[in-house]
Amino acid sequence: MKRKSPAIALLATTTALVLAGCGTTAGTPEQSGATGGGGGGSAEGAYVTVVKATGIGWFDRMEVGVDEWASETGIDARQEGPAEATNEGQVDIIQNLIAQKPVAITVVPNDVAGVASVLADARDAGIIVVTHEAAGIDNADIDIEGFENKAYGAQIMDNLAECMGEEGGYVQFVGRLTNGSHSEWVAGALENQEDNYSDMTRLEDPIESEENEEVAYNKAKELLAKYPDIKGFQGSAGTDVVGIARAVEEAGKTDDVCVMGTSIPSVAGSYLESGAIDKIFFWDPALAGKAQLAIAKILAEGGTVEEGTDLGVPGYESLVKLEGFDNVFAGDAGVAVDASNVAEYDF
Repeated sequence: MKRKSPAIALLATTTALVLAGCGTTAGTPEQSGATGGGGGGSAEGAYVTVVKATGIGWFDRMEVGVDEWASETGIDARQEGPAEATNEGQVDIIQNLIAQKPVAITVVPNDVAGVASVLADARDAGIIVVTHEAAGIDNADIDIEGFENKAYGAQIMDNLAECMGEEGGYVQFVGRLTNGSHSEWVAGALENQEDNYSDMTRLEDPIESEENEEVAYNKAKELLAKYPDIKGFQGSAGTDVVGIARAVEEAGKTDDVCVMGTSIPSVAGSYLESGAIDKIFFWDPALAGKAQLAIAKILAEGGTVEEGTDLGVPGYESLVKLEGFDNVFAGDAGVAVDASNVAEYDF
């Protein structure tokens, strides 16, 4: 039987964790596969956020933040993304945007290395580039994270270990093996498990879900058949835990298998209530969208981003500069939710 996980708490930033509508702008949909975004017409003079894919609850929520920021500031801001979460789709959109001369492009990359070259082209064209979930990416002015990524993964593992009774086998899912933040989350979780939970075992290298719920579901079914005694799953893409939970429910193992990872209440809520998902971890994508745009505006106005910068966005009021990077900053924006408090969130 899986145990109850620890009390809900806000995930902290690096230091604290150590201490305790809608036209397209990037060509037509037929040209780029892009959808979403407000304002329509050319992107000249605009701030454009390019997400991993459209039609995903996580990025639908981010678009809410982008649209709110545009309304609050009076600046032309909109969101674009490929129809599927591919590097090629993002590169096509960014290439089309460069020709339209926006003020800034903010990007949540599918492939950190894969977009580096086109981001260099954007910067060469005088366009500000801000990224998210991409610590260490080349050719960005600033990368902004919701928190320190490995510490986030370690926090998920603490909860997963408690749920699993600190023993048994588990697997980890990532949206893409090339996704920088997902790789850091699973690495932080694995390091924590190996250091502190010796009776637990990661059964396989991270499993790629392609940011697709159906893929996660099918791979979870295979893993449940392959490892009848598996006790835990960690998901990274926002849809991972939902696909995994569906497979766990169908196998009749809701009470025996712990499922945790990154998602949002509107996506995972029904499975939290049924018990097929034990806990989700997230930061509000709407606020992350605003944070990216706020940084771009500061840079466009000739300002700088540094330790302690207040972006005027909840969770990003005092940025922390991450060690080992020249241009990566983190907020204090993490949240953990289970069935007891999921109703408090309306997204």
